[in-house]
Amino acid sequence: MLSVKILSYKKPQRYIVRQTIIAARNELRKTYPDFDITISDVKTLEEIEKYTLVLVCPSLLINEKLFSTGWFPKKEEIIEWFKQYINGNNE
Repeated sequence: MLSVKILSYKKPQRYIVRQTIIAARNELRKTYPDFDITISDVKTLEEIEKYTLVLVCPSLLINEKLFSTGWFPKKEEIIEWFKQYINGNNE
């Protein structure tokens, strides 16, 4: 199971990224029915600053690795990032 963290000080940005992540997960479940993730929000300034200095625009961590900073990733990008872990290419 992958651990996904959405970093943003603002709730609407976290919501948008969460919906995109869920859509990517649902798409991958068509091919990998057992694929699952946990999603958590990092919303305090102190916690966000442990990973990035970008506070308002969203950032995304997958298994504690920073994949995007300060932008809204597309569903196709998230699918590719998840596939790296499914296929064991997560270095």
